[in-house]
Amino acid sequence: MKNFIVIGAALAFLSVALGAFGAHVLKERIGEHYLTIYQTGVQYQMFHSLGLMLIGLLALTVCRAQTGLLQTAAMLLIAGVVLFSGSLYVLSITRINWLGAITPFGGVAFLAAWACVIAAVVKS
Repeated sequence: MKNFIVIGAALAFLSVALGAFGAHVLKERIGEHYLTIYQTGVQYQMFHSLGLMLIGLLALTVCRAQTGLLQTAAMLLIAGVVLFSGSLYVLSITRINWLGAITPFGGVAFLAAWACVIAAVVKS
């Protein structure tokens, strides 16, 4: 479960780097509409990176008996970051709008992950 804390911290680090890249490099290149889309990806990545670290901490402390549910939640958060934030990054840079059809799958992964966290805490 420490791995999820490390992965969450790495994704948070990457979120800050991507945010800075968007603010300083992409700002003049992709336009306001696509920059807003890009920033949404950065925000969701950061929120769910912190969530991944929380899952690692829960598994090491109050929810030790629910590691299966928490592992599922962690994997879903990682998938959500890749699908949701990743699709928004690529969409905003390439302007390939059909990539927006992938984004909701990441949102569903986020929802399922949080449902698993709720279940793990309630069961513990």
